Amino acid sequence: MKFLASTLAVSLAFALPAIAQDDPLPSWNDGDTKSAIIAFVESVTDDDSDTFVDEDARIATFDNDGTLWVEQPMYTQLAFAFDRVKAMADDHPEWKTTQPFQAVLDGDMKALGEAGDKGLLEIVAATHSGMSTEDFASITTDWLATAKHPKFDRPYTELIYQPMLELLDYLRDNDFETFIVSGGGIEFMRPWTEEVYDIPPQQIVGSSITTEFKMVDGKPVLMRTDKIDFIDDKAGKPVGINSHIGRRPIAAFGNSDGDFEMLQYTTIGADGPRLGAFVHHTDADREYAYDRDTHFGKLDKGLDAAAENGWLLIDMKNDWKTIFPN
Repeated sequence: MKFLASTLAVSLAFALPAIAQDDPLPSWNDGDTKSAIIAFVESVTDDDSDTFVDEDARIATFDNDGTLWVEQPMYTQLAFAFDRVKAMADDHPEWKTTQPFQAVLDGDMKALGEAGDKGLLEIVAATHSGMSTEDFASITTDWLATAKHPKFDRPYTELIYQPMLELLDYLRDNDFETFIVSGGGIEFMRPWTEEVYDIPPQQIVGSSITTEFKMVDGKPVLMRTDKIDFIDDKAGKPVGINSHIGRRPIAAFGNSDGDFEMLQYTTIGADGPRLGAFVHHTDADREYAYDRDTHFGKLDKGLDAAAENGWLLIDMKNDWKTIFPN
């Protein structure tokens, strides 16, 4: 009996790590949400099932801000734009007395809030234009290498959600193509998403400003203008998906009402299995807790419509064992 007991103990010791490795989402707590995601993936990849989906149609789209990385206390690209205002201020002395730039330089959040979306677009236009796409990529990369989040004191590229990284890997292991579909700037994201998310530049859909082809010193360059070309948010997301990807996703993940139309486009009136999900920020201790009452990442309409449309609400506090990579 002792021999049998010892043999069983040794067998379990080797078996338990193998079982743990078989878990495709180890940072997710067991429960309805995790089970629903795994069941969906298994249903579309089982070639003996009526719900099987061909590999070339396995498209999954992900919002970025608040879905793949932190978006509070403000969108990361907005923090970048504010730092650009400060860095460029010596070349623009008029900004010291001109709103909304004065508000940024003075740290006057009340005045900045009063400037509204129009003021924010003005800041983005001034700080993101007048340079080549290559120069903008370098500026973005340099900023991300040094900038740190005010609450966590870590680089923004470390404040990505470990459970969502596992989900991206799990989908790709099952022959999904994963795309970012974000309201953020497409050229702001492309320099770093491949390294951070393993999502290459050609699989990024985002907002954009117009660019112009020019020959500069005998070399072809694309110059960034101060004119908005496309806003990839809300109803713009399905438009961006159609123009960039050319296929309707079978899975879409967001976190705010800005993703509402993307989830509608993915799940409603489509043949075959579909998955839509919102990351619900419920963890004030490990990250932030917010939904209806916030300027960044507001989840109101989507929160009400989730049950009706069969969309998952990923509860950050209860569904995730950890938030950020260690």
